[in-house]
Amino acid sequence: MATGRRVSRIAALIKREVSQILLHDIKDDRVGSGMVSITDVDVSGDLQHAKIFVSIYGTEAARQETMEGLRSARGYVRSYLGQRIRLRRTPEIVFVEDRSLERGDKILSLINQVNQHPLSEEVDRSEQDDWEE
Repeated sequence: MATGRRVSRIAALIKREVSQILLHDIKDDRVGSGMVSITDVDVSGDLQHAKIFVSIYGTEAARQETMEGLRSARGYVRSYLGQRIRLRRTPEIVFVEDRSLERGDKILSLINQVNQHPLSEEVDRSEQDDWEE
């Protein structure tokens, strides 16, 4: 088992290298249909598996198409990582779509809407009387 510090260093290295691959080396048009960014990499303690979380900006069809392209490019990405990172065994790679940025953006927009339209603290007296009964 690798130490926690080593696992996090390898995860950061994988994140950097896969980002470079996505920018410069993958020729699959499906991957370019949506804007892709790597949000996180989770490497198992034995360094045998790596989950790469990707955020895809675009329509739902573009997201699905991009994920299909990423899944088909797994072998290429793994072989590239094997050349660039000196490990005894190159980890198996799984791409996982991460929608946390979208959820965060939606929550922020809801908060902004609430701040723009604050609830009135003045209650009509007749409504208040109805509540007391």
